[in-house]
Amino acid sequence: MPGRPAVFLDRDGVLIRTRVADGKPAAITPSDAVVLCDGAEEACATLSRAGFALVMVTNQPDVRRGRTTREFVEATNRALALRLGLDDVRVCFHDDGDGCDCRKPKPGLILASAAALGIDLGASVMVGDRGRDIEAGARSGCRTVLVGAGFGDSFPFPPDFTAASLRDAVGWICDKGSETAGR
Repeated sequence: MPGRPAVFLDRDGVLIRTRVADGKPAAITPSDAVVLCDGAEEACATLSRAGFALVMVTNQPDVRRGRTTREFVEATNRALALRLGLDDVRVCFHDDGDGCDCRKPKPGLILASAAALGIDLGASVMVGDRGRDIEAGARSGCRTVLVGAGFGDSFPFPPDFTAASLRDAVGWICDKGSETAGR
């Protein structure tokens, strides 16, 4: 029997507003306020009611780089999980040079959560604002949604859908979920 579908959500830029420095997004630090992206709370509620598991998958290399603390990231993630009704949170604290399997664009975070929760990856969607999010989703067998314009990233796997925000992607995600429910 196929598992439950999920929506895998990047944190910074999809669920919470991010700072942009030199044209690239930068994760929040303890001196920044945690502000949800417009419509994120309502979007998560709608997706949950539609039967999707909600899983946040986020790279947080600024811990390794010494720009923030693991405690701050974990506290922020716990608060988001509670407020948004997330079913799982997966975090990679590594930097690009560490060679781990969990840092997006590798699919490790998605695959680990799918195994733990019994997720049907073929019926699932990865939502992100960077090329590495889209690549991780595609490499794990999910459909993908790009939020925003991608910050000039390259896309070895083009997104299946592009939207201005998570809220604007909900209809497409729910339509794709209903398509796979009858397979």
